[in-house]
Amino acid sequence: MTNTGTPLVELRDISISFGGIKAVDHVSVNLFAGEVVGLLGHNGAGKSTLIKCLSGAYKADSGEILINGEKAEINNPRDARSYNIETIYQTLALADNLDAASNLFLGREIVGAGGFLDDSAMESETRKILARLNPNFRKFNVPVSALSGGQRQSVAIARAVYFNAKILIMDEPTAALGPQETQMVAELIQELKKQGLGIFLIEHDIHSVMKLCDRAVVMKNGQRVGTVNVDEVTDEDILGMIIMGKKPAKAV
Repeated sequence: MTNTGTPLVELRDISISFGGIKAVDHVSVNLFAGEVVGLLGHNGAGKSTLIKCLSGAYKADSGEILINGEKAEINNPRDARSYNIETIYQTLALADNLDAASNLFLGREIVGAGGFLDDSAMESETRKILARLNPNFRKFNVPVSALSGGQRQSVAIARAVYFNAKILIMDEPTAALGPQETQMVAELIQELKKQGLGIFLIEHDIHSVMKLCDRAVVMKNGQRVGTVNVDEVTDEDILGMIIMGKKPAKAV
């Protein structure tokens, strides 16, 4: 995949240290609109720490973040949200006892003229956004604890998209899902790409990256080993990058 123009996100020369240990060491990564970039590496490779700079959870010691070519100041998650960056963690951060609409608008509820919650408006909006993302979603009036893993992902993604996410960070979205549920999430990601979102996917599973991503960035010991177009490499190429730090010919 060849990208031209201004990236949606640029992480430039990012470094972060904890107690004298460099968790991220001068790493640069970019992301274009309508693209999925996978971040791979062993535990401790630095991929999650790097991306937490973008989500506002960590502040880099050096380097800069550009959004649509302009320098961004991201010091906390609220700042990240102001740049239309949303994070979907593996735990999904859903309130199990509430239904889809209550979760989608949790903390950002629609209030009617009398100051009361407008439940019908929130359900209507939830039905609209989920119809776009997952037309087969039907369980609107049950607690999300009763939903399958893929359906729960649908609710978490709908919440991000409804509130105008342009940059989505997803932490192992298919972990612990069966084949059918994994396919549902894959279809959701394809739909988000069509809508022009840029997605960073933090993953351990090479097969998921090969299936879901356009490019893969491999990190090892806090450094970027290389970036590859997934359609130009094999599983073995990426495995060699993760384990040996070996950069294939087509990597940049």
